[in-house]
Amino acid sequence: MSLPFAAVDPAMITVHGTHRLAVRRLGEGGVPLLLIHGFPCTSRIWSRNLAPLAEAGFDVVAPDLRGYGDSDFAPDGFYDFNAFNTDLTGLFDVLGWERAVVAAHDLGAMIAIDMANRHGDRVDRLVILDDSMPDLGEDFTAAGIPPGRPKPAVYDYQRRQGRHADELVAELDTPERRRRYVAEFYGHRMWCPPDAFDETDLAYLTEPYGDAARLRASFADYEVVMGTRELSAPEMIDRPVPHRTLVLIGEDQVTVGDHIEEKCALAFPEAVGPFWVKGAGHFMPWERPETVNRAIKSFCGDLL
Repeated sequence: MSLPFAAVDPAMITVHGTHRLAVRRLGEGGVPLLLIHGFPCTSRIWSRNLAPLAEAGFDVVAPDLRGYGDSDFAPDGFYDFNAFNTDLTGLFDVLGWERAVVAAHDLGAMIAIDMANRHGDRVDRLVILDDSMPDLGEDFTAAGIPPGRPKPAVYDYQRRQGRHADELVAELDTPERRRRYVAEFYGHRMWCPPDAFDETDLAYLTEPYGDAARLRASFADYEVVMGTRELSAPEMIDRPVPHRTLVLIGEDQVTVGDHIEEKCALAFPEAVGPFWVKGAGHFMPWERPETVNRAIKSFCGDLL
């Protein structure tokens, strides 16, 4: 039986001038641990991890990324890895953290990879909770790893969100329609096993997306992917990550790419894993919180 979730109210923390992030925090004074959410999540996805990891000795901080959840929208209009990491390293400074363990999935995992390469001295080690990894096209080819195969039936949403974001938000013209659209990512888009989320779960996780502006902001990353939104700085995901990295991947999702073990060996030369978690899909912090919590505690046992 999975852990119940305990809602932790966010506090608003100013990181640059007047720009504020909504931050859920437990265990102040422990080992710094940053939890970064992805799409279509907010910091609420970590609700089954905050208390157990704080009890283990971590200072657990789960922010809403700029534009997501309860955080302020981007003051400069940027929603790219550099912009997100400018906020997050600014948060480190406010919290008095020199460096932290960083655990993340989905968009958050790519932000974490960028952080490790852009601000390497701020990252102690990484925990990646899906098959996200640096884009090492030439290295992969040189190692005999064939290019990935597109899955248009799965990734159709990327085109719409990245190229027709305003039109899509206009179609989703009520809070109920917006929340139903987001809820579908937890179900029929094959990111996780059937019935991994019940109606109570979905009501909690999708609540922030009832707001049209929040949904629109969440599409910005897909505009970056599709090349329709300007970057604040080049992405730093084109090189291996030198940090110690634990990689856990849920087996029950069709979005997983091919040749993951071979790619992981090049992308994370200090990796432990990848380990495949049966019965888990894309949202492992919620689907298999006990596994995630134990893995983080074990991987960071020397710090506790």
